[in-house]
Amino acid sequence: MNKSKPVFSTEFKKDAASLVLDKNYSVKEASEAVGAGVSALRRWVKQLESERQGVTPKGNAMTANQQELQGLQARVKQLEWENMILKKATALVMSDSVKR
Repeated sequence: MNKSKPVFSTEFKKDAASLVLDKNYSVKEASEAVGAGVSALRRWVKQLESERQGVTPKGNAMTANQQELQGLQARVKQLEWENMILKKATALVMSDSVKR
């Protein structure tokens, strides 16, 4: 028998963690209320606390600010990569024109 691991959306995780942080549910009460495991909910609570303090997670962010920050960081990385390619192409064209 193959048990599949449930997949929860980022919004669901944020809402579940908010029960503990904002509504004073215990982790156990919140996990029973939303149907998620206690250890998973503990991780979500810890992540949401960190994000609220401004720490960007390695995985998918829960808060809108951190999601925007992750998107901007990805865009910067893409632009830096494109810039590197353009520099190499320019160097190649310049070296080719010098040889002629």
